[in-house]
Amino acid sequence: MTNPIKRLESLGYPIDDVPSPGGLYTPVTLIGSIAYVSGAVPVTQGHLKYAGKVPSDIDLPTAQKAAALCVANNLRMFHQEGGSLERILRVLRLTGYVNSDPHFTDQHLVINGASQLLKDVFGDLGIGARSAVGVAQLPLGSAVETELILEIRS
Repeated sequence: MTNPIKRLESLGYPIDDVPSPGGLYTPVTLIGSIAYVSGAVPVTQGHLKYAGKVPSDIDLPTAQKAAALCVANNLRMFHQEGGSLERILRVLRLTGYVNSDPHFTDQHLVINGASQLLKDVFGDLGIGARSAVGVAQLPLGSAVETELILEIRS
């Protein structure tokens, strides 16, 4: 299976479950061969699925699932706004934010959930530069938020 849409859907993320913008912004900004994909929280079918602090409210494996859902939403946003997942040449950067308890230091392990989904969809081209940041709070009380920078076919 080489089609990234089919791969994403085979992993349980239907391409048409696109989150609505939660504020005044554009989901995707295209500049030449670069796409900047706005932050996405773990929303499915219009509802926040994972909320709370990691690890007191959400354990590590569940937070990794939340990160995967976030990045699936980034991909859905790109597909809707940028034309198609088939335009993506590679992931340049993934930034992940984790709603963390004060002494939690495994944000990188949480964001591995997002990185793994990108690798599952795009192979080695799904792994680019990355940051995993612990924060005091996220929109809607979300457990995780991710954003992407992509290289695309013009």
